[in-house]
Amino acid sequence: MNVASRKLMSCDDILAWEARQELRYEFDGIRPIAMTRGTAEHAAIQRDLITALTIRLRGKPCQAYGSKLKIVVAGSVRYPDAFVVCSPVTRGATVITDPTVVFEILSESTGDTDRIVKNQEYRDTPSIQRCIMLEQARQAALVFVRRREDWSGRVFADDVMLDMPEIGIEVPLAELYEGVAFPEKASEA
Repeated sequence: MNVASRKLMSCDDILAWEARQELRYEFDGIRPIAMTRGTAEHAAIQRDLITALTIRLRGKPCQAYGSKLKIVVAGSVRYPDAFVVCSPVTRGATVITDPTVVFEILSESTGDTDRIVKNQEYRDTPSIQRCIMLEQARQAALVFVRRREDWSGRVFADDVMLDMPEIGIEVPLAELYEGVAFPEKASEA
């Protein structure tokens, strides 16, 4: 039997290949992965997040971007739900290499990849100082922060303030969930 061998794609190869595709693809360092579709809750949280960041960063050197731009992290190419970059962005750029804060909105289909694989990539990218993973099913966030060589996580829920000193702002967690209906909790038996 003749088995064709596949040449592994580099980060530059995937960027050039993806530019010719109709769909958007992430790259995990090995293969391209088609982006999944979102839910109404995901879209609402992303809208609220981008709005909150944009308003608070107005007039500051840092800028917020959504999932139309990709970032290169630890040899992978990702489309985070939002991110903040504090260096100048070249006109017409489609790829950012030095995000400071990254946001992921967790879903059942991508949650494990976001919490484990992407979290490792974000930790291994020196420019990223904070990663905030927002839940869809409840008002909660898992926040990872770089402190020198340490990358530590903490869970925040309900009516807390998300402090982001790396970019000089704070945002009430509740503001990121305006208009999002949560599933009712089953009553205790």
